Amino acid sequence: MTTVLIVDDQPLQRFGFRMLLEAAPDTEVAGEAAHGAEAVRRTAELRPDVVLMDIRMPGMDGIEATRHIVATGGRSRVLVLTTFDLDEYAYAALRAGASGFLLKDAQPEELLAGIRAVAIGDAVIAPALTRRLLDTYAHRLPDGTDARGSLGDPRWLALSEREREILVAIGQGWTNGEIAGRLVLSESTVKTHVGRVLAKIGARDRIQAVIVAYDLGLTRPRGPA
Repeated sequence: MTTVLIVDDQPLQRFGFRMLLEAAPDTEVAGEAAHGAEAVRRTAELRPDVVLMDIRMPGMDGIEATRHIVATGGRSRVLVLTTFDLDEYAYAALRAGASGFLLKDAQPEELLAGIRAVAIGDAVIAPALTRRLLDTYAHRLPDGTDARGSLGDPRWLALSEREREILVAIGQGWTNGEIAGRLVLSESTVKTHVGRVLAKIGARDRIQAVIVAYDLGLTRPRGPA
């Protein structure tokens, strides 16, 4: 059973999410919060598997709330709901430690699948969308060195040669299937490598690994089409 804390300043929106989650056999509503500060407090109290987090709320917004929740190092993972697929706040939420993104107009089955994915440590959004979001907000990335300069970073040094190839591929937005095909590996082997990479670089999930790849200068935004 996956427990979920619903965070949204709109009562009707919270009611809709609750109805959906209570109707699913494998999800349970742990509680609700109407703003960021309440979300932080209730997450600490309830320790839900997933925090379904709205971004725009009065007072402490979803980005700051996500930052506080992730900073505690607790078990709860944050799934952010955005109005647009390239919401101007989405990048900031990702940097704050969100484990995934879904649109508010997602189909019910998409929302449930996303919650399940985040609960087990997977990324929710497709790698292609991850890359598109990062490309759009790349100007917010800290000034970094190129791949040569990243060689001294402890996260890079901790990886084997194969794991470095995997991290670069993750940063390019490749799926496990694409990585397997290009590196001539089985998907199960790729999955194992991805897990080891995440552990060694201290990434909570695949989305955070993409951020690390950008921070290390292993991949940069595409040029204009």
